[in-house]
Amino acid sequence: MSETNINWYPGHMAKTRRMLEEYLKQVDAVCELLDARIPRACRNPDIAALCGQKPRMIVLNRSDMADPDGTARWAAALKKEGYAVLATDCKNRKGVNQFVPAVRSLLGDKLTRYADKGLVGKQLKLMIVGIPNVGKSTLINQVAKNKSAKAENRPGVTRGKQWITVDQGLLLLDTPGILWPKLDDDEVARHLAYTGAINDEVLDCEWLACSLARLLWEKYPDAMRARYGIDVSPDAEGYEILEACGRKRGFLVSGGEVHTERMAKTLLEEFRSGKLGRFTLEEPQ
Repeated sequence: MSETNINWYPGHMAKTRRMLEEYLKQVDAVCELLDARIPRACRNPDIAALCGQKPRMIVLNRSDMADPDGTARWAAALKKEGYAVLATDCKNRKGVNQFVPAVRSLLGDKLTRYADKGLVGKQLKLMIVGIPNVGKSTLINQVAKNKSAKAENRPGVTRGKQWITVDQGLLLLDTPGILWPKLDDDEVARHLAYTGAINDEVLDCEWLACSLARLLWEKYPDAMRARYGIDVSPDAEGYEILEACGRKRGFLVSGGEVHTERMAKTLLEEFRSGKLGRFTLEEPQ
């Protein structure tokens, strides 16, 4: 298969980076949301450089769509790196109620210093960052129990900063999603594309689905068998796997050939919606 060679740095991404630099001065800590299915691919090295010594928290979001054992391994590895870590599932509010206590624990030393100075009740400010379509606005709405932040299931909806009041002691700053300037790691680019963080319009859908099919067949063959009823060789190529899935689904055109483009769209939709199963595509180093 050819490499993706995806360059993805629209003008609003550069503007967002400058905005993050500006507003970082106003916050006490930074919370980065990661997709629990691809924690490495969706970590933005720009964010680490921008944050400096600010206290950091990582939320492994969409944990309902990730392999539970994989999420546990990632949480343990990130805690060893010194981050506060929380796994969340916004569909069922799992982990959401632990968000505010986790923030207060992360900033416990600062709260103690405030108390020593008689500044009880002084607001904490937390910046929420992450790549497009990772669920920042949805999490904020769940935490704040309202619809203050606009959420939509497509990249790049949050265009400007939004301050959201959680309670009298905590303000959250929602920010637009930001990807790094050049996706020069082919695996990173593919993993982001699998989850929809990169707009499908800039990609070859069939190529992407073949790549995903091969990865899932390698890591989670039982889930592929259960969903599509296929039985191909362990070292089958992605197109062969996609074709077998399409044949089982009856996606045929004249002459009995498989409509692989239709199957490609189906595979990507079922992976992204969780219908196919719970997967973690990366392991912590």
